[in-house]
Amino acid sequence: MISKSRISDIRKLHLKKFRDAQQLFLVEGRKCVEMLLQSDYIVEELFATESSVEANKQMLAKVPVTIATPSEMERLSTMSTSPDLLAVVRKKQESSPLDENAPVIVLDRIADPGNLGTILRTADWFGIFQVVCSHDCVDLYNPKTIQSTMGSFCHVDVRYLDLVDFLSEYGKSHRVLGTFLDGSSVYTFDYQPNDCIVIGSESHGIRPEIHHLITNKITIPRGTTPRPSAESLNAGVAAAIVMDHFVSKCTF
Repeated sequence: MISKSRISDIRKLHLKKFRDAQQLFLVEGRKCVEMLLQSDYIVEELFATESSVEANKQMLAKVPVTIATPSEMERLSTMSTSPDLLAVVRKKQESSPLDENAPVIVLDRIADPGNLGTILRTADWFGIFQVVCSHDCVDLYNPKTIQSTMGSFCHVDVRYLDLVDFLSEYGKSHRVLGTFLDGSSVYTFDYQPNDCIVIGSESHGIRPEIHHLITNKITIPRGTTPRPSAESLNAGVAAAIVMDHFVSKCTF
């Protein structure tokens, strides 16, 4: 049985201010926990139901596990349907510099945790492992972000930086591509392996303060027949289209 005070402490990690203060976050669900246990993240504590321990003997063989009842898991979890595996994990600290020979995806004001998680999962799929977020992007360690990555948070290097400062410096030696409604088509653009690609927010696009730092505008052309009425694309969808065409046209 897990004490009420321990449950209360873990539930605090549902909120960003406590995740920041304790440098801890939650990982929920079998797939995410499986990927987590294969990574270099430090697992502080792992909770599982008895049935889950039995069903995942091989995966959990070398991991200390605290048994929790389904009702306790429901209280610990942020999910509408409580998982049978839940981990308390130590955040990573930024370490090595970016690989300047590899591509970077830059995300500006991405507010929806599902969109951020989807973008990270897509980047992982396409082999793009460097993502820079503006400080006002949604938190990587938001439980909904973590869940929507389906474990890809373990493989993608995500860091939060001031985009004006970052792009001012990085743009001295790299092209900075930005997604706009006008620009060169993503289908025909001549990409380079170390391009830096900026994806703007779902509602407002790329912030005006960094427009002058964009060296190349790119766009996803609209269909022409019948005339589309949508004003914009979802940020996750736009990022996926850009990454697809980027990796199809260059080797990195």
